[in-house]
Amino acid sequence: MAAQRFWSRRRPGDEEKPDAGAHGRLRAVSPDAYANWEAIYRDNVDRVYRLMFAKVGNRPDAEDLTAEVFMTALKPLRVSASVGEVRAYLLATARTVLAGHWRRTLGREVTALDVDRVAEEFTPETMDAESVAKAEAILAELPERYRTVLRLRFLEACSLKEAAAALGVTVGNAKVLQHRALRQAAAVADRMEA
Repeated sequence: MAAQRFWSRRRPGDEEKPDAGAHGRLRAVSPDAYANWEAIYRDNVDRVYRLMFAKVGNRPDAEDLTAEVFMTALKPLRVSASVGEVRAYLLATARTVLAGHWRRTLGREVTALDVDRVAEEFTPETMDAESVAKAEAILAELPERYRTVLRLRFLEACSLKEAAAALGVTVGNAKVLQHRALRQAAAVADRMEA
């Protein structure tokens, strides 16, 4: 009966107030829930800040965005939610805040690439005859396996996995061969220039 009178006198929003202390009402806190907003903030501020800093790359924007995440989440987030729910909600809010930041910063959303423009920007430059002759001279000085791995990787644009398959070795072995071949090719180039 006393519990009914207590609940009937509660005002909306009482459960969202921070720690009421000795003068306020007591409430049960689930072991997997936060006690109050300060606990939510303290437990999650570093996580949200690190996420924002990783995305924007500078401290002032990361601090502003972190504050915006918590201000945005303050009203709709229930303090009685579990720790996992709070973290998931803060992450979703962080994504929304970050999207808004990029929209404001860049002025428009990037949703598609202009294929023709990208093709123009990234067309490989043709090598002149002198560079080709120098590369061939360096390759001629290398042992067969080194020459083959460098041809596959840099002249034929094969992936490391494809080069390893062509050489009949593991990807790790192909990495080692490529590294050694590049070192020896650099030594040959230095010797040619001296």
